Parts: sequence; structure tokens; C-alpha cells
Amino acid sequence: MRDFDVIIVGGGSAGATLAGLLSTSRDCRVLLLESGRRDISPWVHIPATFFKVIQKGRDAVMITGEAEDNLAGRPFVVPQGRVLGGGSSVNAMLYLRGQPQDYDGWAEMGAEGWSWQEVLPVFKRLEANDSFADAYHGIDGPLSVSSPQFKHPLSKAFVEAGTQAQIRPNPDFNGARQEGIGFFQTTTRKGRRTSSARAFLGPAKRRKNLTILTGAPVDRVLFEGTRAVGVQLANGERFSASREVVLSAGAFASPMILMRSGIGSRTDLEQHGVQVVADLPGVGQNFQDHAIVPVEVKTRGATSVVGEDKMPRGLFHMLRYLATRRGLLSSNMVEAGGFIDVAGQGRPDVQLHFMPGYNAAKGVMQLEGHGVTYSVCVLRPKSRGEVRLRSVDPLAPPLFRSGVMSDPADMELSLQALRRGLDLLAQPALQSVLAERKRPAADVETDEDLRSYIRAHVKTVYHPVGTAKMGAASDPMAVVDAQLKVHGVDGLRVADASVMPCLPSGNTNAPCIMIGARAADFIRASARQNNPREHDNP
Repeated sequence: MRDFDVIIVGGGSAGATLAGLLSTSRDCRVLLLESGRRDISPWVHIPATFFKVIQKGRDAVMITGEAEDNLAGRPFVVPQGRVLGGGSSVNAMLYLRGQPQDYDGWAEMGAEGWSWQEVLPVFKRLEANDSFADAYHGIDGPLSVSSPQFKHPLSKAFVEAGTQAQIRPNPDFNGARQEGIGFFQTTTRKGRRTSSARAFLGPAKRRKNLTILTGAPVDRVLFEGTRAVGVQLANGERFSASREVVLSAGAFASPMILMRSGIGSRTDLEQHGVQVVADLPGVGQNFQDHAIVPVEVKTRGATSVVGEDKMPRGLFHMLRYLATRRGLLSSNMVEAGGFIDVAGQGRPDVQLHFMPGYNAAKGVMQLEGHGVTYSVCVLRPKSRGEVRLRSVDPLAPPLFRSGVMSDPADMELSLQALRRGLDLLAQPALQSVLAERKRPAADVETDEDLRSYIRAHVKTVYHPVGTAKMGAASDPMAVVDAQLKVHGVDGLRVADASVMPCLPSGNTNAPCIMIGARAADFIRASARQNNPREHDNP
């Protein structure tokens, strides 16, 4: 059994960040275990081709839920990155932190030390922004953040239509205010994706104290009493950790590993014959995701990106990209969007996304011809789901119920947002380039018809969180404390999207990277406390 100081399970947005930063401590031997492969696919690194990565399925796995009445009898399907970089290697690269109230809310719920004023310096320390240098942004961190080099004409028309609909322009959704419409910044640099693997593992690859193993799915954490001492892979291989084990495998895999390791609801664990190490009923509960309702509209003429990946246009775009790192392939396709306050609560509660092409999600019946996809997304849903063991087989999928749209408040806010969005599509800037509405069809007009459409078409926007909730020990549903340590055991932390008590008001990649960085800070501080001679080599 090979021995390390810290073992990190999962090389995604948080895990790769944690491994890269922690390995700067020269006398900390770090093992990073990733179930997928290295990020060798060229489609990973070209911004516009991220959808190919998901569709091919080699570097992403589909987590399919149970059929749910609130989804018109459909399962909720959530892709998860299975490659170094995780979600940051397969996502649309939007760099968004959320709202200050999100983090202040975490602190109020028992995550002491996670208020906005405490996490903002971490965001800034990590960031290398090519456009903004102010109280909200960093310019010399490892994570490159860029404004779009390419803006599709249809995306420009969408932003103009937003201003016509009295949504004020916003050049920086991570600045003083989030509300408004504009173009998203992305985790890219000079036309290439900046995943957590590229930003944090790239500089660390020659460090002798960092070992990265891919194709290494983890079965469970090993314990001596209630202290974590290592991990066992699905193939039976074992590794020991003299200091800590950190689960960074995501909102599905991390709670599954916890449960197979004996941490979870006593009743559920005993049903599967798992010896209980810590009775924590919150493991796998509190599942949340941002779910979008798409609207697809045919364009007047061949003006969208549909077919641009086919010959000979595809060859032209690739040659231009290889020569200049510019043009269509440097776009993340979801270039434009915004944040609006639909319910009138004083802060945005809905995110808008616009794509100059039809919905390319796997499993969705594709429309013919040229068109655009406009989507609305409730930022702080009230609906909750769960992730549970289907079996103790480490390669078995979870038993998963999303709960999406199970709370009537989410349905009603989605309905209001959808109507607001249809008004935006009627503005002159878009009316001049759009033709007929394809989904929902033009005759889908009543509230009940639109509710039925929402149930039948709402889908993930790839932000699953919450299944190992951070909070005080007095919270019966909390799984980890504010230092990300698992309640009731020693030597084990969780550092990924699963620890979020609730969703931030925006995309989750940047917050996950921040969580990984804070985990590195916590582990270093613990090592210095236990060994005053411990020193870092930044």
C-alpha cells in the first residue's frame, strides 16, 4: 500500500485546484486520483467544441435520474466531467461567482468564514482577468478570465433586444452589480480553454511530490476506528494517507463514496450491509441544480451556427482557429446572457442564456434548419432532490431523484421568466432576424400549456450541488463543517460542489475552484499547527 500525506479523490474543478496548490508545499506528498483520463482530447481545449466532448461520452458520463411526475414522467439527466479538469474541461466556460448575498447566506446557515467579504479575496487571488482590474478582480492569478474575442451577430442582436426591453447593459457580471444584459467572460486565454487542470496542474506537473493517477475510480475511504487512513480503488488497490483524505469527486460521486465508506443515514447504510462509521443523514440529501427552460426560434435565413461544423465551413473555421486562435471556434457559443429580477425582490432571481444555434443537448430531438436557443433559469430554486446508493458496487450508478420543479414556487417563477423572455424575443432587434417560434410552438400560450411545456422540456444547466452540505454540527443535515471536515470522523474532508449549502446565483465552476483553493489553505494551516516546521514554497 503506497503511502502519501494527502490523497485527493477527483481531479475536477475543485480537486485539480486543490492538488496543484497543495503541491507547492514541498514536504507534502500529494496523490490525486481521477476516475477519467487525462485531458488529451483536442475538443476539450477548443472553446466552441465543448458540446462534442459531452456528446461523444468519453470524457463525460451521464447521470440519469428516476422518472419524475414533476418532469412529465421524464428522468433528469446530468452530464458529469470524467476527465482531468472535470466540469471545467467540459463546460461552457462561463466565469460567474454569484451574488454577495449567496455567500452571506452560507455564513448565516452555519458556514462560518464563508461570507462574501471572506471569499472575495480568494476569488481575486486566483483570477487573471484580461479586462478588469479593480476592487472585484485580480490580474495575476493562475486562472485566466477573458472577455469574448468573437461575438456572433445574433448574440449582438440579443443584447440589443435586451436594452430595448429596458434591461440595462452590464459589461461585468462579477462587478459591483450582477443585474443586466451583456456578454459573459469565460475561463479562456488567447482562444483556448483554461480548465482547472490547465491552470493548476499544468504548473505542477514536474513537482516530484505530486502523483496523478487517472483511470482510478475510488470505491471507499479506509478507516481505523473513526480516522480516515487511506482509500481503496474499485479494483481493490489501496493507498494510505498519513494526514488527510479529501473527496473532490462532485455532487454525485462524493456522497456515494461517503456512503460506501460507512458515512450516511444509518438506516440506508444498514439496508446495503455497510458498516456505519458516522450516522450523517444529510449525505446525499439537499440535491439542487440550475434547470433551464429553452425557447427555440427559427431564423430568417442561414444566419445561425447550425452546420458550421460541417465541410467545407468546418475546415475553414478550424484552419482560421489554428492560425490565429480567433474566429468562431474561439467562442464558447453561450456568449450572451444576463440576470433579471422577475419577482421584484431587489436582486436578480433569473439568469438568461442565449445561443446562436438550436439546442445541442444530448437526447434532445434536434430541429432542422437555422435557429437560436434562448433559455431562462431560476437562480435559487427551492426544489430539492437526493442521491442514494443503488448498490455497493463502486461502478454502479446512483439512485437519483432531482426533485426539479417539485416546488410550486420554482414552476411559477419559471413561468413568469418564460413570459418575460418571450417579450424580449419580440423586440425589434430580434424580430428583424427571427422567424417562427418552434419550441414552444406559437399556439402554446396559456399558463397551463406553458407549465406543461416547462415540465416536458426543462433540463440541467450542469450545476449539481449540495449533497454534502456545509454547516454546524448542530444542523442535523450538515455533513461537513466550515473547514470542510466531515462531522464525526477525523482526517476526512469534502471539497467540491457538494458542500454548498445552496446554489450560488450563477454558474458553479468559479465557486468550485474557490472551494478547492480554500481547502488547500485549510490543509496547510492544519499542517502548520501540527508541525511548526512545515513551510510552503509558493
